[in-house]
Amino acid sequence: EVQLVGSGGGLVQAGGSMRLSCAASGFTVDDYNIGWFRQAPGKEPEAVSCIRSGDGSTNYADSVKGRFTASSDNAKNTVYLQMNSLKPEDTAVYYCAADPYASRCELYDYQYWGQGTLVTVSS
Repeated sequence: EVQLVGSGGGLVQAGGSMRLSCAASGFTVDDYNIGWFRQAPGKEPEAVSCIRSGDGSTNYADSVKGRFTASSDNAKNTVYLQMNSLKPEDTAVYYCAADPYASRCELYDYQYWGQGTLVTVSS
């Protein structure tokens, strides 16, 4: 059974850093496309970053480019989202997702989802 368990959210001041983790089971993270998505209060969900299986190429939303880094650790079967220089507008529930066939960094392309973790950035 494919499962994703997210952790690492909480409250942080603007300008601070936080790392989100997503432990995977039932599959190997390097074999699946991995996505990070977020939904801010009152807003539509949006893609933050995706890691493509095979070549490990990563893309980022313009709003987080240069501040966030997505990575994976095959030995721990865990994926990470390192978030630096956080801004109040980064406040959202963050989700990790996985799919063996996702061809786009869009939430509807991803079948398996973690439970979400809240990140609150205070000004």
